[in-house]
Amino acid sequence: MVSILAMVIIILPVIAVIIMNSFEKHMVRSIENELSAYSYSILAVAEVEQGSLVMPEGLIENQFNVSSSGLYAFISQQSKLKTNSLWRSQSLLTLSLPKQLPEQLALLTTGDTAFSTIEIDGFEHFIYSYAISFNEGEQNFPMTVHIVKDKQTFLAFMADFKQQLWFGLSMLMVIILLLQLAWLLWTLKPLSTLEKEVKAIEQGKAQRLTSIYPKELSQLTSQLNQLLDTEQKQRQRYRNALSDLAHSLKTPLAVLQAQSDISAVNQEQISRINSTIDHQLKRAQSAGNSSWLIGIDIAPVVEKLLNTLAKIYQGQQKQVTVNLTQKLSFKGDEADLLELLGNLLDNAYKAAKSKISLSIRQQDKTLIINVEDDGVGIKEQEVQRILERGVRADTYQEGHGVGLAIVRDLVESYQGELSIGCSANLGGAQFQLSFSSK
Repeated sequence: MVSILAMVIIILPVIAVIIMNSFEKHMVRSIENELSAYSYSILAVAEVEQGSLVMPEGLIENQFNVSSSGLYAFISQQSKLKTNSLWRSQSLLTLSLPKQLPEQLALLTTGDTAFSTIEIDGFEHFIYSYAISFNEGEQNFPMTVHIVKDKQTFLAFMADFKQQLWFGLSMLMVIILLLQLAWLLWTLKPLSTLEKEVKAIEQGKAQRLTSIYPKELSQLTSQLNQLLDTEQKQRQRYRNALSDLAHSLKTPLAVLQAQSDISAVNQEQISRINSTIDHQLKRAQSAGNSSWLIGIDIAPVVEKLLNTLAKIYQGQQKQVTVNLTQKLSFKGDEADLLELLGNLLDNAYKAAKSKISLSIRQQDKTLIINVEDDGVGIKEQEVQRILERGVRADTYQEGHGVGLAIVRDLVESYQGELSIGCSANLGGAQFQLSFSSK
């Protein structure tokens, strides 16, 4: 693309200048040859009698006979002091010749020619001069024939030619650029399609790449599809294995808990083992460290979760305000999003007096989730303990401690941030989750 632009912007204008200069030189040479031919036609009818130049009243070329026709002729003779005009064509009678010709024209010797420009009445003219000498007996009669042509026609013709040339080259530039653009778009179309499909997968709108790609990209897209399939299958196998592990651990624990002769202290320890197993299994099942995070539409998850919580706490008069920008997506696993929102909203239901607020928004490339309530809030020292690694969930304040360890670990697995504070709107606790796009 850069080479084509360089050719269009630099090379084509240079070619245009070369063409114009060459054409102008060719036209000037043609005019010189034309005026040379006219000089011979003038000499053909010129005669010298008794030391005087004799010319016919009219010439064969009619332009010499028409006043101000643009083609003129005159014959001069150079003396020691000045240039004497011996004859001039009828076309030149209304114009004023300069009193003294340029030196290169006035000092020509017999047989020499010169081609130059001269100014007559304020306008540039071409002039071709040919010095000759007539012999009358033993006397020589030197003189110079001058053929003059108006330069304005030539200038107008050259201006028109340059305009047409630049127009043609401009059209050629546009055509080349359009062809290059079309070729570029055509060659980059598979990459654009690939980008759209990858975004669709990240947003959860597709599960794999489905378009047909050229052979240069087919191996890449095939490997991407294989990666997606392997990732999903591996995650599912991992979860199944963890579920089997949980079942194999909880069944003996349930049998132990059912024993009537177990002391209260042992019952408490068995319950804590159960809680630890739940927490660690959910932490292990997190998809936050996956190599490919697929986008999940947030709105349906929120709607499903709120409907479930409304049924669980249907006896409580809790007003839930939801502020959710449509078409937001969470780049991760749906189960993890349910775990995050479920724990925070469940704690909010337990702690709130009457009002709960959930807001989810996208700020630049960061997804921000806010859960607030109008409960008693969390003390500052408890906030610091919650954010510390290794603090047990069951040591948190009643109403907020349950599930916060899972939330904290899930947020960390997605390289997100968890901040806990006081709600400025409702006066209770505020939990804010921030996830930056990878």
